[in-house]
Amino acid sequence: MEIDGRDFLNTPPTKTVRFGGSVVATLAKYKQGDLQQYELLKHQLSDPDIKDGQIINWLQEFRSCVTLLGKDHEHLIHTILRLPWLGRSPAVIEEYLAFLGNLVSAQTVFLCACLKMVVSHFIPKRVKICEGGVDISDSDDDEDENLARTFGHCHQALQVILRYVPSTSHFLVPILNEKFPFVQKSSRTLECYVHNLLRVTVYIPTIQRDVLEIVIGKMLKIDVSVCSSMGLFHPSSVHRTTFMMVSNNPSLMQPSHWSSQALAEAFLEHLWKVFQNPSFAPVLRQAAAGYIGSLLARASFLPVVTVRACVDLLVQWIHGYIDSLDAGGRQACCDVTLHGPFYTACQAVFYALIFRHRAILEVNMKKGLAYLQGLNLERVVMCQLNPLNVCLPAVINLFAAFTRKYQVAFCYTVIEKNNRQMLPVVRSSNAGGSVATNTNPLDSFFPFDPYLLKRYCPNPLYQVWEEAEDSEEGVRSMDEEDDFLNKETPHSDPRIMGMTPGSYDRAFPCSPCSVGSPPVGFP
Repeated sequence: MEIDGRDFLNTPPTKTVRFGGSVVATLAKYKQGDLQQYELLKHQLSDPDIKDGQIINWLQEFRSCVTLLGKDHEHLIHTILRLPWLGRSPAVIEEYLAFLGNLVSAQTVFLCACLKMVVSHFIPKRVKICEGGVDISDSDDDEDENLARTFGHCHQALQVILRYVPSTSHFLVPILNEKFPFVQKSSRTLECYVHNLLRVTVYIPTIQRDVLEIVIGKMLKIDVSVCSSMGLFHPSSVHRTTFMMVSNNPSLMQPSHWSSQALAEAFLEHLWKVFQNPSFAPVLRQAAAGYIGSLLARASFLPVVTVRACVDLLVQWIHGYIDSLDAGGRQACCDVTLHGPFYTACQAVFYALIFRHRAILEVNMKKGLAYLQGLNLERVVMCQLNPLNVCLPAVINLFAAFTRKYQVAFCYTVIEKNNRQMLPVVRSSNAGGSVATNTNPLDSFFPFDPYLLKRYCPNPLYQVWEEAEDSEEGVRSMDEEDDFLNKETPHSDPRIMGMTPGSYDRAFPCSPCSVGSPPVGFP
């Protein structure tokens, strides 16, 4: 291994003089039963004030006799692995990396110990704080300008180990899971660890899916912990759906996708493939549409061209669905089991345009209006499937307001008709009949809606809801709670009072039978 032009693995150690004798002599005496020099050696290695020069000389001696360091010297190896090598001079870093390479190539029995040592440094250093006479230990939350360099050296160490033990990945994944910080640790600790896990997948792409499973699994535990402490409904159904969709597309973990925009666009592409493919389970297709609409609405970093492209795909699919029904010449009713993907696609379009129509119009008002009118949303809201009778009332009302303002579609006639006739929304049962649904017939959820916590900070990448400038309430500030659908939420059920769209799934857990596929023969 060459570092800065020097081959440290093949460079012979320099001659050194040590108090108590050389390492080779100490190991020989230990083998004969003389433990005095051996214990002195471990004591010197454990000195908290050990100098860079001392570390370098010790490591060079150990490299010269690494074949002698078998299982009998496990305690000595663990002492060496606890040496404070990070944050030291470049010479110490280089010598330590060379030692790791020699050790794992000659003594694979210590591979897991070396991996655990490196992974343990994936979080900021630990500090002790005394509160009420009790020592509380956690990772340092202060900014550390050397943190990036420290993490870089950790990954360099893993790559050295990987070079000499190609099967490293099989042993590494369980260790990454084992060393994941407890959910009670600081957000910065968790963020650093996840960052380093994702970074590992750059040079070990074969473990991308495993790393993704670890991260999402731990996120789920964190959410469960938070929700339990706040008395909420369990969020597992949403996260399981997320994992099922994302884990089937490992390319999302590629480093080229690590920018916010590129990752979001890759995710949208995968979601679209799931939604428009009838071979996927209906629950996944409906969830995919929900994710598309929510991501388009909330990801402020997505350019207008991306938003338009996704809306175009959804609207074209919707019109194709309507065409297939019209061609069949049969009357259709508002059945969310038979037409679930259609309704979720409509709601995704409505929801995305509520948030992003201003951005579309700001680029060029004339062209923006022409684009919105070209979507032919009037046909969608007037079709026999009557999506305005199925989608959430809050989404419908806000969509109707902006489409009337810009004369894109006239929804209020349909809404008033639905209110007068009280048209039922049904769900086909397994027995062949139909049953009336609750106030949230699509089991709607908006996965990227905010859940504001005490330490919430505004994020410029996130699109918050703001009232229209000509509305009675005026523009909301970014530090107010983003709950633009609260005022439209039905209050007849105490379980859903004051909910945002994203909390519906906690009140009404969805089941596979609550969503459906398009008519037979439609792609």
